Amino acid sequence: MLDLIEQTLDQLLPAAETRPAMLSQAMRWAVEGGGKRIRPQICLAAAMAAGGKAEDALLPACAIELLHSYTLVHDDLPAMDNDVERRGKPSVWAKYGEATAVLVGDQLQALAFATAARTMHNAAEVTASLGRAALAVVAGQVADLAAGTGASATEEQLAYIFANKTAALFVAAAKMGALAVGGESAHVTQLADYAQNLGLAFQFEDDLLDGEDGAFSSLALLGREEVARRVEQHTAAAQAALEGLPGPTGFLSDLAARLVRRTA
Repeated sequence: MLDLIEQTLDQLLPAAETRPAMLSQAMRWAVEGGGKRIRPQICLAAAMAAGGKAEDALLPACAIELLHSYTLVHDDLPAMDNDVERRGKPSVWAKYGEATAVLVGDQLQALAFATAARTMHNAAEVTASLGRAALAVVAGQVADLAAGTGASATEEQLAYIFANKTAALFVAAAKMGALAVGGESAHVTQLADYAQNLGLAFQFEDDLLDGEDGAFSSLALLGREEVARRVEQHTAAAQAALEGLPGPTGFLSDLAARLVRRTA
């Protein structure tokens, strides 16, 4: 599965010498050489769980990864998180400059939508799902920035940010995979429910791993014991949502278990 994703991403990205070379090279820097490819794997596995073939969801899978990469490039900018490193190497803006990083993010987002639009089946629905996720991620980032400037966060703010900034891309990945293979509406809904819970469990687990207890953190707001309980609750709900699907669900179930037991 990972090999298929990497090969397709390589084909979609411009060759390093394509003019303007700096843009092409920076796009590859942003996408290649790191990342767990969680979202595209969810997309391919959802296609199979809906009764189809993973190969038919390759373009949507890569589209969601390109969109995710764009969000990371922009998140790292000095105006956002000011991160100089990403996945063990310099972030795009730290290596190529801020202006190029902004344009790289723009280009990756455009490429994501162009890729989704080439889906063989249900291209309009697949692309619309990607669009809704892109809107949600930006809204979640704005809410995250706003909450970070305050003295404390509320649980309502936390739920909004987690649902939009993190879970939305998981949900889009699952829906796009199922739609790309002509999955039934009920099965698309089931897979979206799985992905929503998986995304929330993933984000709560991230907070546990980060150990942050500052002004805006689920740990500070809820306490470590409650955050750990929510990880288990959402993981169980994700796995339960897979029951009755027409295709294999073992990978998705195992993924949920692995993501909440990771160490990084």
